[in-house]
Amino acid sequence: MEQQIAYVHQFYFKAIDFIANYSFQIIGALIIVLIGWFVSKYVYTQLLKFFEEHDFDRTLSRFVANGVRILIFGAMFVVAIGKLGISIAPFIAAVGAIFLTAGLAIQGSVANFAAGVSLVISRPFKIGDTISVNNVYGEVEEIKLAYTTLRTEDEELITVPNKNMIGEILINSFRYRVVESIIGISYNDDAETAIQTIKNAIEESNKISKENLPIVGIENFGESSVEIGVRYWVPTRNFFKTKYEINMGIYKALNDARITIPFPQREVHIRR
Repeated sequence: MEQQIAYVHQFYFKAIDFIANYSFQIIGALIIVLIGWFVSKYVYTQLLKFFEEHDFDRTLSRFVANGVRILIFGAMFVVAIGKLGISIAPFIAAVGAIFLTAGLAIQGSVANFAAGVSLVISRPFKIGDTISVNNVYGEVEEIKLAYTTLRTEDEELITVPNKNMIGEILINSFRYRVVESIIGISYNDDAETAIQTIKNAIEESNKISKENLPIVGIENFGESSVEIGVRYWVPTRNFFKTKYEINMGIYKALNDARITIPFPQREVHIRR
């Protein structure tokens, strides 16, 4: 019993001695941590307000603000550890080793995030634009830091990693997608009448672009027909539906105008 009491007294005196020697360091470290917490939170809030006032992308704004907040709080935490007299060199080395290992393990994801930041800053396209990249076509529905999603006319959702967007040939046709086709007419028909008939049939549709007017003209002189080239722009989400409707309108208009769409013909001469 007396030995246990001696242990308690010994622990009591050591605790008093520790508090007397290190109380100011502990209080100082706690104050530094609290200051770091409030400063990082304040900077985070102010950065979000600044980005919002200057119309920055929301995803990138939160990413940058969170990164700055973590850096500020981390720096203040390291200072607090140093205030307690603890060597921070092994701690920094351990953190560096962890980050190196994690970076090697998720280098693909890191590349996607870096590409996402580049896309948000450079803005080669925005939500609602129609883009073609890596043989994939669709309307941009969402831009994330790791990936971009495209929506097709068939309501298919295509997810494209952002690293595949950088360094590739990217076509942005904005809200519309171009329709290109060739219509053959007989050499006996009037080409100007045929061109005007086709153009009128296209312009009857209220779904085509009003900004980019249809282009119709002689594309080529084929063996059996005069080839009329046709180009017009339709919304991506209604591409095939509109194209088929206009094709039917052109076919009916050419029939009404008695313009012939010839089929390939060959003349064979037999010589004895």
